[in-house]
Parts: sequence; structure tokens; C-alpha cells
Amino acid sequence: MPSDPFFHPVSGFDLPRFAGVPTFMRLPHVSPDHPRFNDVQIGLIGVPWDSGTTNRPGPRHGPRQLRDASTMIRAQHQPTGMRPFETAACADLGDVGPNPADIADSMTRITSFYDRVHQAGIRPLTAGGDHLTSLPVLRALARGGPLGMVHFDSHTDLFHSYFGGTMYTHGTPFRRAVEEGLLDPKRVIQIGIRGTMYDAEDRDFAKAEGIRIVEIEEFFARGVEDVMQEAREIAGTGPTYVSYDIDFVDPTFAPGTGTPEVGGPNSYQALQVCRALAGLNIVGADLVEVSPPFDSSGGTAFLGASIMFELLCAMLAGA
Repeated sequence: MPSDPFFHPVSGFDLPRFAGVPTFMRLPHVSPDHPRFNDVQIGLIGVPWDSGTTNRPGPRHGPRQLRDASTMIRAQHQPTGMRPFETAACADLGDVGPNPADIADSMTRITSFYDRVHQAGIRPLTAGGDHLTSLPVLRALARGGPLGMVHFDSHTDLFHSYFGGTMYTHGTPFRRAVEEGLLDPKRVIQIGIRGTMYDAEDRDFAKAEGIRIVEIEEFFARGVEDVMQEAREIAGTGPTYVSYDIDFVDPTFAPGTGTPEVGGPNSYQALQVCRALAGLNIVGADLVEVSPPFDSSGGTAFLGASIMFELLCAMLAGA
């Protein structure tokens, strides 16, 4: 059947990319109260929230800049020829409005929004926000049972707490997700981990729970293809979440983030790992920690928008 033109993005041949109201990839804005909401198959969502940040804030401004940068995305995936907007009904579902003064209330709001998305059968592709954003999203998506996860990052985000007992920061979301039964740790792989360390608490937790960590030295020694083959094997055929922190990428290519770590992948490798996700049962994905104040050029956001397009294509591969 021909795809529904309502869900096609505005073409740069019809309206210049610098004109019009920006939405993710120039898709229609379909709020949860829109009459076409239940027709959406992939929903792009902004979560402008960074209350979990412990050092340099700014990712609350990420979704707005990512939307603007994503107007440069065109309709066809160059290496595969996929035309994702003709493969599935995609739409910008808008932003989840957080409470910037209350972490717990914000997480409740986020989970409630994603509950509605999940109940409508929509697979979410999220633009954060700091990495704590992933936890309330997982609370909605994992109601039917724990998920596997492929996680690209320079940090594990597996710490128990910060500052003597603060349990909810951008360094703790996946520790909480395992404890809450949202993730099956034996189906979780974390790729690109590097940088100086406080201690080995996070690594010890990963080892005890069966989480696979691929540190950056191993990533470069083995190469993208080999590492991602293992990632697909660990995730298996079950429902899988993909979480992509922009600081996975070397700060030469993505300086606009709050906790950069040198010695990471380049921008091409950043796309390659997404392409190698094709074939997984991806029930949702996120791109987090883009912090516009630290990259006035907008280059980090454009890389982030490009990664989101790659994630979208991976979610639809085989559809």
C-alpha cells in the first residue's frame, strides 16, 4: 500500500530548510490529543530536562537545537536506499513538559507520557535531556517485562548514588533500571566506556549482574563490525532498547556535551554502530546529553540529529 502523505516530511524542494516551524526531521506535529495520534508508528519526542546533571548543565536545551538541526535530514538513507518516512508513519509528538524543580515529579510526568505512547503501539525515539531521562522512559516501555539494551556511552551510568545518597542522577539510571527489573542485565551491553574513574564500583556491579562492558581499547582493537556482532548476540531476538549518549563520540566531533571524554570514536564510526543495529527488535531508542551551550557552532546537534536518523532506520530495518 502507498504510504500516507500526511506523515511525509516537508521537502526542501517545497519549503527551504531554514523556513517554517521546525519539527523533528520536518515531520508533522501530532500531539497525544491529535486525531491521527493512534496512526503513528514511530514517535519522535523531546525531553528538555537535565535535573540529573551533576556538573555542566545544558541538555535541557538539546531537543530544541536537535529539532532545528534535524531540518537538514532528507528522505533517503544513503548507504541502504531506505526511505523511512515511506516505510512507517512517523511524527513529532512534541515535548514532555518537565518540572525543573522536582526530579521525582518530572520522572512521573515522563513515564505518564510514555505510557500513553506505548499503549498506542507507538515506538518512541527520544531526544534528551540528560541520561537520567532513560529511566522514566524504561519504566513505561518495560511494563511487560525486562528489556535488553545496547548502550553507547563513555560512562556506564551504573553508580549507586552521588553525594552520600542522591539516587537519581545521570550517573545512576541503569543501576536503578536493573534494580527495578526494567532491564535484563544479561542482555545489556555497554560500548565505548572510557575516561578517568572515581573507583570501580560501577564495573563491579556490572560484573556481578552479568552486564557486558566493552571499553574503548577493546572497541578499537576489535573494530565496529566485530563488537556490534557481539552486541546483536547479547541483545538476541527479544525486545531491546537502544540508548546513545553523544559523549560516546570523541569531543573533537561532539564537544557540545556536559561530561566529554577524549579518545572516542569519530563521527563516521558514530553512524556505523547504529547501522549495525539493523535486525534487532528495537522497542525504543534515545539520543541524550547534547548540550548546546558548549557548542555554539551547532555541529554536535547536527551529528546528534544524524544519529537519530540512523537509529530510526535501524528501528525500521526489515519492517
